[in-house]
Amino acid sequence: MDFTDIEARGVVLLGCGKMGGAMLAGWLDRGLSPGAVHVIDPKPSDWLRNTGVHLDGGLPDSPAITLIAVKPQMMGDALPALQDLDDTLYVSIAAGTTIGAFEAVFGAEARIVRAMPNTPAAISQGITAIVGNDAATADDLDLADLFLSAVGEVVRLNDESEMDAVTGLSGSGPAYVFHMIEAMTAAGEAQGLAPELALRLARATVAGAGALAMSGEDPEQLRKNVTSPNGTTQAGLEVLMEELQDLMARTVAAAADRSRELRG
Repeated sequence: MDFTDIEARGVVLLGCGKMGGAMLAGWLDRGLSPGAVHVIDPKPSDWLRNTGVHLDGGLPDSPAITLIAVKPQMMGDALPALQDLDDTLYVSIAAGTTIGAFEAVFGAEARIVRAMPNTPAAISQGITAIVGNDAATADDLDLADLFLSAVGEVVRLNDESEMDAVTGLSGSGPAYVFHMIEAMTAAGEAQGLAPELALRLARATVAGAGALAMSGEDPEQLRKNVTSPNGTTQAGLEVLMEELQDLMARTVAAAADRSRELRG
């Protein structure tokens, strides 16, 4: 990552909790100078204090990028600190807060990118969907992509309305996978395995299958590769495949519908 042109203007990070902290750690790991970063956080952690970034001090007049990483319920108190900034790209990772809400504060002419990361970003294994407002340029999206790729893959949406589906699939998706690990563990216990062993097997199976899925090979083919005719895997899949596709469709739809309800 080449931050040379960005460091002269500086970067502002509003909120440095788990996700904001993961973003900051990713930037620093990829070569951004701590002195180029200005963090606003009311309760800075010891880790944050020791990074060398500017903490709760004066902000640059026109930072290259301003990342908003506070919880939606804290927006009212937090955003006024950013209203005097000039010619900055605002990037929000606040779940459920629309572009329109930021335009109401910063003006329709403000360049705004809304992003939806997921929790594996905390270990730089996330995936983030982004979309810009009408004022955001192609260069702005490239800049947002540069910063957000510090914590994983970045995809671009055609329209903000797609954020609800993204929320239902990848935003909430890690919780579905964690519950699958819980269910697999319980199933292993029911077949006589000790709880610790069942959990270890379930965790490693999901993690390993996920890594294999990222190889680029089609998931259907990966499934077929492991399924011998009339074997044990086929017997299990005959039960799972009868219900899982409809169940997952309803799960993602429920989360996406709730996302629509929450944004009004």
